[in-house]
Amino acid sequence: MPRSRPRRAPRHRLVALVALLPLAVLGTSAAPAEAATATWPDPVPVVHHVDTTDPVVFITLDDGWNHDPAAARLLLDRRVPASLFLLPGAYAYDSGYFHTLLDHGRSRVENHTVDHPDLTALDAAGQKAQICGAREAHLAEFGDGPRLLRPPYGTYDATTRITARACGAKAVVTWTHDMTTWGGRTPPTPALAPGDIVLLHFNETVEQDLRRVLDAADAAGLRPAPLRDYVTE
Repeated sequence: MPRSRPRRAPRHRLVALVALLPLAVLGTSAAPAEAATATWPDPVPVVHHVDTTDPVVFITLDDGWNHDPAAARLLLDRRVPASLFLLPGAYAYDSGYFHTLLDHGRSRVENHTVDHPDLTALDAAGQKAQICGAREAHLAEFGDGPRLLRPPYGTYDATTRITARACGAKAVVTWTHDMTTWGGRTPPTPALAPGDIVLLHFNETVEQDLRRVLDAADAAGLRPAPLRDYVTE
């Protein structure tokens, strides 16, 4: 009795099955990757100068270790809308200094990380701990979350820009001019232009440096303005 031949699937079915196999394999590995990508927000912009024709300049002060009463009086008396990029440790021992500036003046607190590391030396988890951690500390202390991030030393990478968004920031802000006096050396005073961002620090010369910036702004016909109002996204 002749042996029956095995039944074969029609050729068109085999072709269809082979074509579907890569999709099945890719589907199990690609879906998590797509989901992970979808969870990351768009990176924030980086701003070192504001594109505006308004006669304004932006005064920013970093760190917060030196609580100079003369500088505070100047900020309050002149109603300067300064952006204070503070470290939580710098106000932990005397938060009242900054509460006064926020509650009775026009200053606002912004993000400068928890303890001032070079963010580019950290992985994504480390950057998130620094940036989100500072935001949470500011919220707990002042009831006002920072909207801008200044990376320590002005160094940042793609991870910084993405993590800043995830931690509530609208932009990474660097500066146009650093007018801080360090070690007794005062940098030359530039001719300020509309939209310039000036960097100062709460150091031992903060009052003198602040007066120099305000004088330079007056000479250029510029007024200090709130950086938040001009960097909204």
